[in-house]
Amino acid sequence: MNQEMLAKVSTGAGFIAALDQSGGSTPGALRRYGIEEDSYSGEEEMFDLVHQMRTRIITSPVFDGERILAAILFEQTMDREIDGLGSAEYLWQRKHIVPFLKVDKGLAEPADGVRLMKPVPGLDALLERALSHGVFGTKMRSLVLEADPAGIDAVVDQQFELAGRILDAGLVPIVEPEVDIHCPQKATAEELLERALLVHLDALAEDRSVVLKLTLPEADDGHRRLLAHPRVLRVAALSGGYSREEAVERLRRAEGVIASFSRALTEGLSAQMSQAEFDAALDASIEAIRAASAT
Repeated sequence: MNQEMLAKVSTGAGFIAALDQSGGSTPGALRRYGIEEDSYSGEEEMFDLVHQMRTRIITSPVFDGERILAAILFEQTMDREIDGLGSAEYLWQRKHIVPFLKVDKGLAEPADGVRLMKPVPGLDALLERALSHGVFGTKMRSLVLEADPAGIDAVVDQQFELAGRILDAGLVPIVEPEVDIHCPQKATAEELLERALLVHLDALAEDRSVVLKLTLPEADDGHRRLLAHPRVLRVAALSGGYSREEAVERLRRAEGVIASFSRALTEGLSAQMSQAEFDAALDASIEAIRAASAT
């Protein structure tokens, strides 16, 4: 394990940029970027366009390792190049930003108030490829829709089963059991989720740690016990559909939590902007999120 990356992730200032939209969420990401679905044909053109968008973000001079700890990439992004380097290699070698890789294959249909991850075939081979690209860790997302104890336990069981395999491979997992911001009993679901997470964290060996990526909580100190756990390297928050303004305000109140924003990070960016306009808008977004992550 790269010790410099480990130190940056565990103690560095800044936040995690989530640039990992996959097939299902890519059309929406492009639409928010000003590229409508009728302007491209098929998945190949779609992924070419989203790689151009991500390249524009990553190569911008304001996207820097002073304010951004790490970035989460989609598998296709890892397999592509930026300025002649693999995307993950570019992040670390040119920007000093730690690369992570999204490894889940999307969500299963709802059951027991949650959406588990779909099976992840070929995970071991994918982890080997990630290591060959200098990737430090992984991310996998589940979704909690209701405050159902059985469903939440199933989500956390699945997350930590995969996390164990990822740790065995020498990578650090980001465990992401998202609570939907529209969950009718969101605070209760967050309490149930914390309880299940603590059980699994307590069972981890002393030489194993994870990053948690969680929904911005209803209680300002809602992640206090998780932040203090010795097996937790960092607690990051997803924006979860909140506007950047609301996500930043909630994050500012969540002491010790850093951002891992996707939609809120790229909000307001457009393919039609000049480079100067694009850099200025991205800079303002990065600085607002960095400041809120510093509380």
